[in-house]
Amino acid sequence: MARHTCLYSLHVALGARMVDFGGWEMPVAYGSQIEEHQAVRRSAGVFDVSHMCIVDLSGARTRELLAQLLAGDIGRLTTPGAALYGCMLNDRGGIIDDLVAYFFDEGHYRLVVNAATRDKDIAWIGAHAERLQVKLLERRDLAMLAVQGPQARQRCATLLAPEVATEVMGLAPLHGRPLGSRFISRTGYTGEDGFETMLPAGEAGSMWQRLNAAGVRSCGLGARDTLRLEAGMKLYGNDMDEQTDPFESGLAWTVAFEPAARQFIGRAALEATRERGSANKLVGLVLDERAVLRSHQRVFVPGIGEGEVTSGTFSPTLGRSIGFARVPAATQDSVQVEVRERRLPARVVRPPFVRHGRVLVQL
Repeated sequence: MARHTCLYSLHVALGARMVDFGGWEMPVAYGSQIEEHQAVRRSAGVFDVSHMCIVDLSGARTRELLAQLLAGDIGRLTTPGAALYGCMLNDRGGIIDDLVAYFFDEGHYRLVVNAATRDKDIAWIGAHAERLQVKLLERRDLAMLAVQGPQARQRCATLLAPEVATEVMGLAPLHGRPLGSRFISRTGYTGEDGFETMLPAGEAGSMWQRLNAAGVRSCGLGARDTLRLEAGMKLYGNDMDEQTDPFESGLAWTVAFEPAARQFIGRAALEATRERGSANKLVGLVLDERAVLRSHQRVFVPGIGEGEVTSGTFSPTLGRSIGFARVPAATQDSVQVEVRERRLPARVVRPPFVRHGRVLVQL
């Protein structure tokens, strides 16, 4: 199923290979996935991320609702357009989803949640919203484009009126602003600078073509995955889910225990885990041998225990295989990964592997 016919037809016309992703037919690549990856690291690329679910929340108690639903402190958002990345937890501290929340005003917020979790997220949020008389509106009328890379912002600015371009170029990271029927934010999922734009679905095709004409390369979800993994960014369903908490998913930094009076869902469970210590942790791996790390490969930590690769790929920037693995908390500098019935040594590193074009791990 294609969410937006105009974009689907354009992707096909551009020669994209389409795949099912979270229930939507989406472009995985337009040609060489590695060239698309490198375009984002070196210049600029555009991704169709319209499969993401955009939800508007409105009502006098919306901030109160989000203070309960999110493990991060929504109270930090005081400037219109400011964004917060974080987790929505169940009572056990398991991650229902990771998402981005935008503050518009005291009675109006916007959430961007994952495609695969759309139905359960809306049901969960909706049940709590109804109790506080907060209105939930899923914005299926909007498409979402991500323009990423060291030249992304400058190339986007050429498509805007000079006075608007100046204001948009002045946006701080994790901040956005409305542009008529559109909303543009300085956010992304690649480890590079850039913008994400939410706009009416009927305008997305022409915007894509204008970006191409400005030198922004069409990129698919394949490159988006290698880019996000290099950048140390987690993927829901791989690196976290409802059976894992932020401490064992490399997301402890998203949890705000202050103010102490804020009783967010899952707080008691996380406090208990913090007190006793987590049994597992998520680490980065670099494989120096000629093989590729993949999800679900077994990880052996001699003398300590076992774990599992949660995400793995060949890194075009590093020229070798990298990944995340959930391993025993006592794991130190090295592990062994089972690849095609062979145990290969892998180095344990602290992600990110690459940010803003810079390699951050020792090769």
